[in-house]
Amino acid sequence: MISNRYSNRETWRLGVALLGMLLGLASIQVHGSVAIPKAITAINVPALPQSLAERLNRYGHARGALLHGWQGEHILLTTRFGQADQLHRVSQPLGARSQLTFLPEPVSSITTPRRGAKTHAILSWDVGGSEFRQLFLFNLNTGAARMVSDGRSLYDSVIWAPDEQSFVYVTTQRNGRNWDIHAQDLKGNTRVLLETQQGYWYPLDWSADGRHLLVKNRVSINESSVYELDIKSGEMALLLGGPGIAIGDARYDNRGGIYFTSDSGVEFLQLRRLNLRNKAVAVVNNDPWGVEGFVISPDYNKLAYSINIEGYSKLNLLTLGATGQRANPVTLPAIPNSILLSLVFSGDSRRLGVTLISPTSPADVYVLDIDRQTLVRWTRSEVGGLDPDQFVDARLIKYPTFDGRQIPAFVYQPSTPGPHPVVVLIHGGPEAQHRPYFSTTIQSYALEMGAAVVAPNVRGSNGYGKSYLRLDNGKLREDSVKDIGALLDWLATREDLDANRVAVMGGSYGGYMVLASMVHYGPRLSAAVESVGISNFVTFLENTQPYRQDMRRVEYGDERDPDMRRFLQSISPLNHVDKMHTPVLISQGANDPRVPASESEQMRLALTAKGVPVWYILADDEGHGFRKKANRDYDRLAKFAFLEKFLTPVTARQPDIHEQR
Repeated sequence: MISNRYSNRETWRLGVALLGMLLGLASIQVHGSVAIPKAITAINVPALPQSLAERLNRYGHARGALLHGWQGEHILLTTRFGQADQLHRVSQPLGARSQLTFLPEPVSSITTPRRGAKTHAILSWDVGGSEFRQLFLFNLNTGAARMVSDGRSLYDSVIWAPDEQSFVYVTTQRNGRNWDIHAQDLKGNTRVLLETQQGYWYPLDWSADGRHLLVKNRVSINESSVYELDIKSGEMALLLGGPGIAIGDARYDNRGGIYFTSDSGVEFLQLRRLNLRNKAVAVVNNDPWGVEGFVISPDYNKLAYSINIEGYSKLNLLTLGATGQRANPVTLPAIPNSILLSLVFSGDSRRLGVTLISPTSPADVYVLDIDRQTLVRWTRSEVGGLDPDQFVDARLIKYPTFDGRQIPAFVYQPSTPGPHPVVVLIHGGPEAQHRPYFSTTIQSYALEMGAAVVAPNVRGSNGYGKSYLRLDNGKLREDSVKDIGALLDWLATREDLDANRVAVMGGSYGGYMVLASMVHYGPRLSAAVESVGISNFVTFLENTQPYRQDMRRVEYGDERDPDMRRFLQSISPLNHVDKMHTPVLISQGANDPRVPASESEQMRLALTAKGVPVWYILADDEGHGFRKKANRDYDRLAKFAFLEKFLTPVTARQPDIHEQR
C-alpha cells in the first residue's frame, strides 16, 4: 500500500484552490553552495558547488517551441518563460511571443476547433505532475479561464464539434478506472456518450455532419480497434482493427470514407482508406517504413502525413480527389533533416504548420505555404547563449546482439580526441524509440564532460516493425537487457570509446533497464542514473493508477496469475540487490501516477542497507519526470556532479565519502 505521501489524488483540490495556486511563489532553501527548490528533498547528495551551477547555467536556459493550433493568421504554441511551459501567440514569422497563460504548472494541451480558434480554446493542465489533467474553456483574447471538469478526475483527448458549440473528451470520472466518453456544450451541460468496461478508449474524430464519432479502443501498442459511434442513438459499430492488429489514427474525409493507419498484414503502420459504403480498403502509401501521424485539412481537400525513417521524419502532402479515391502527391520545398513533432493546417487550409527538432537545433515552428511551396521559420528558440556550431550531431550505428540481430543506436560523440567515457542512455516505454532530438543534457555531457552518449533502441522499441516490438513481451523481458550487454561488448571493440568508463542512464521503463543492468553487468559499469524507474514489477503493477493497470498487464504480464507473478518477481531488480554494487543516482516525483514513488523509495532503502552509494532526489511537486525549471536545473546539476565523480575506471573506483551507513 502506498502512503498518503505518494497518493497523487490527494494533491488535487477543487477549481478554486487550483486557480489560487496562480498566486503562489516558489521558495527555496540553501544546501551548500546551490539553492534547492523547496519541493525537493535531497538525500545523500553532497553540496553542489556554485562553480558547477555557473558552468552549466546556459544549458538550463535553452528552450523550444511546440505548435498546437491557429487563431486566424496567428499561431498558438507552448514555450517556457519562467518555470514552466505556457501558451503563447505569435502573429508573424520570427515575431514576438505574446504570453497568454501565467500558471505555476505547465500547460499540457491546447485544443482548437477544426478551422482554428476564434476566441476560445480548451486548455488542460494538472497539479504537481499528477496527470489528473483538468479542462478549462480559455478565452484567448481576455485570458479568462473556466474549469469545465470536476477538479479531481483525469480528462483527455478533447475534440470540438463541427459547429464549435460543444466538445467531447474521455474521462475517468465515473470510477477512476474506466475510460468513458462525455460530451459538453458551452453552457456546461454534459451527457455520457459511452461507458466502457475495459481497455483504453478515446475519441479520434467528429464527422462533418455532427452525427458520428470515431472512437478507438487501445488494448496495447500491438492491438486496437476503431468504432463509429452514433451520437444520437448511442449505437456503435466496429469499423477497423481487432486481435493482433494495430490502428494508429483514423479521420473522416467528408467523402464517404475514413483515412486510417494500420499494420494489418504488414510490419509497419500504413496509410489506408476505408470506403464506408462498400467497406473496401485502399492502400495510400507503400513506404517501407511506418507512418507516424497524419492530418486532413479543414476543407478536406488535403492530407499531410509523415514517415519515421530510422528515427528521422519525412513529410508528405497529398491532394484528395472529389470522390476521395485519388490522392495525388504535392511537391514540397526542402525540409531540414529532423523529427516532426506536430502538424496543424491553418483554418483556410492553405498553410501547414509544423514543429521540427534535430540534435543540433531545439524545437521550432515552421509554416509551409502550400501554393507557393515555401517553408518559413516562425520561431527561433534560444539556446542559452551556447554556440550552436559546437553542438554534437547524432550518428546512427548498429551493433550485433546475442541472437544475431542488429540493434540500432544513436551516438553523440565529442570531436575531442578519445577514448571518451560513455553514457548509455536507455529510453522508456518500453515501446518508445530514441530519436535524434535536441537535448541540453546530451550536449552538456559531450561538450562539458567530454563523454560520448550512446542511445540504443533495444528490442521492444517502436519504429522498427511490430515483430521487433513484441520481442520483449511477457517472459522475453530480459532479452532487452541482454541487448545492453551486447552494447557493452561492442563498446569494448572501439578504440575511440572507453569501455572501462561506462554509465547507464534511463527513466521509467528505462529506469528498470538501468537497475537490471546493475544486476547483470555491474562489474562493467562505473555509475548508474535512473529516474522514476520500476524496481519491482509486481508492486509496480499493483500500485500504478487503476486506469493504467490493464494496459500495463498486457505489456508486462498479469501479476495476479501465480506463474507470471513468480516470473516477474524473479526478474525484478529489487529482489537481486545482493548483486548490485554500482553507485546510483535516483530521482523521483512524489506524485507520479505511472511508476509510484514507492518504487524508487524501496530501491533506495534496499541499496542503502547494503552499503551501495545512493544519491536520491525527491520532488514533492512533480510526477513522472521533472517539468519545472528549478527542479530540472537542480536535477541536472546533481546528475552531472554524480557522473563527474563516479564515471571513472571501474578498476580504480574510490569509496564514496557520502555513502550512507
